[in-house]
Amino acid sequence: MDDIHAKAELGRYRIRGFSSFQKVTHFDDLTFLSTGLTRFPLEGYKERCNTRTVIGARNAENPLILETPIYISGMSYGALSANAKVALGKAAAMVGSASCTGDGGMLPGERAASDKLIYQVLPSRYGFNPHHLLDAQAIEIVVGQGAKPGTGGMLMGVKVQDDVAEMRDLPLGIDQRSPARHPDWLGPDDLAIKIEQLREATDWQVPVHVKLGACRVDDDVKLAAKAGADAIVIDSMLAGTGASAEVLLEHSGIPTVPAIVMAREALRELGLYGKVSLIASGGIRSGADAAKALALGADAVAIGLGALIALNCNKEIPESNFQEEVGVPAGYCRFCHTGKCPVGIATQDPLLMARLDPDEGAERVANFINSMTMEMTLLTRSLGKGDVHSLEPEDLAALTLEASAMARVPLVGTNKVFGE
Repeated sequence: MDDIHAKAELGRYRIRGFSSFQKVTHFDDLTFLSTGLTRFPLEGYKERCNTRTVIGARNAENPLILETPIYISGMSYGALSANAKVALGKAAAMVGSASCTGDGGMLPGERAASDKLIYQVLPSRYGFNPHHLLDAQAIEIVVGQGAKPGTGGMLMGVKVQDDVAEMRDLPLGIDQRSPARHPDWLGPDDLAIKIEQLREATDWQVPVHVKLGACRVDDDVKLAAKAGADAIVIDSMLAGTGASAEVLLEHSGIPTVPAIVMAREALRELGLYGKVSLIASGGIRSGADAAKALALGADAVAIGLGALIALNCNKEIPESNFQEEVGVPAGYCRFCHTGKCPVGIATQDPLLMARLDPDEGAERVANFINSMTMEMTLLTRSLGKGDVHSLEPEDLAALTLEASAMARVPLVGTNKVFGE
């Protein structure tokens, strides 16, 4: 009824931030089968567990090397405040990982704070600068996003202010919708040429990733791999966003679990599994989620919303009053698109931005990523393994019939993989 009332007033579809509220099969529906008599567990205090991760070694002279298989996904300066972007870059550097520019170009403060930065090439080309491209440690061509596949990004006019408007060459205060497709190429053959152009521009030094919204995963992954991608990012329907049509958030894309499995099998069919890096994105909230993603076939995971929550998203702080400022208590805010973020993350309002200290925020995000990494290693050692990249489907069992079918692992208590 609330949905119908809102649309009756608006005369259009609803727009909001955050992520899908659909109840779908997720990592909680899988469990690890730790050791008993079948394997020896490893001692955490004296036996190391490797987390070092290499992404994009297929063609790049200098693949992206991370100390943890967790990096910060692309979120734009515009959707996020400058303080938030600097905090994310600094946090990634603190843990030996990477952050990503998102739409709208490279923020100088984020570049200065980041040891390793992934530069996104999006259909909008907002803020695109070849010199910035040369200053990145990886390139990510965005074909689609899990929160809004098949459409472009959105930035409400309240956020199109000052530096953001200048970087994107947009008029102040006007709602912006990014193009749905790239202006200089259309299909996979064109993508292969674009990848080659980017390799030439960077002298084959850095990997080229292709980011796909998780929809027609099997075919899309094969086409991206054949086009020459060094890494493929699968962004599921559970991915977050600063602004999207609610109908896309709730009614497009597939969950992360089957997306990883389908991508893995597509690469295996081409003989490229283990050669083209696979990155899972969408709904990664903990080290357990990340470990299960690796066990299903991913080489790394990208986090977005989780990192923002670590920054204080949806947390009442002394300076904020969620009920008065956005009309809901902390924990229920999904109004990233309004620019009224009470904790200074998803806003361009200088007074609100001041509520987020970049150094303190960076420490919280670094703590969160470190905790996720520790959870991954704890689970990995409990399985008798000394490398998170040794996790495999055989280490998992499903708690529901749907999870068994989607993850292609046996249902607990049986030897049967349902759906086969």
